[in-house]
Amino acid sequence: MLTSARKLINAGADFLICPDNTIHQAFSYVETRSPLPWLHIAEVVAAVASERGFKRLGLTGTRWLVDSEVYPQKLEQKGLQCIRPSASERDEMNRIIMDELVYGIAKPDGIAFFKSVIQHFKKQGCDAVVLGCTEIPLIINDANSGLPTLDSTRLLARAALQRAVDTGGTQ
Repeated sequence: MLTSARKLINAGADFLICPDNTIHQAFSYVETRSPLPWLHIAEVVAAVASERGFKRLGLTGTRWLVDSEVYPQKLEQKGLQCIRPSASERDEMNRIIMDELVYGIAKPDGIAFFKSVIQHFKKQGCDAVVLGCTEIPLIINDANSGLPTLDSTRLLARAALQRAVDTGGTQ
């Protein structure tokens, strides 16, 4: 991340983003050493969730992300609850992401599985679901989800665009 930051500052960047949710586990190690400020993907999602009035969010993503504190920590800072899928659901989500979605394969069984996880979140009182992986929006969105979706990649892109417009290209 720091190597990329240095390359981007040399290219004229004013701030940095990383759409990879899972790598945000390393964010605290690079943030203070970075030559430019970063937008944190989970902070962006938490801010939008709070603005939209959501209180209890289900988290989808790779096993490594869901097992981490990346989202729970940032959501809690906004007074939001983070509900994680069961261990078996995490394993199957991870398998679908790593064995199918990263290769552009969208199987009906994979879609049905994600939809069932979201239904499980709904039964647990969730009012939205975080799509905490770049590939999940290939198969899940507001049109086929049982809960409103928070597409982390799309929200980060919008936040970056807004920041660029608001700052006029300067920090």
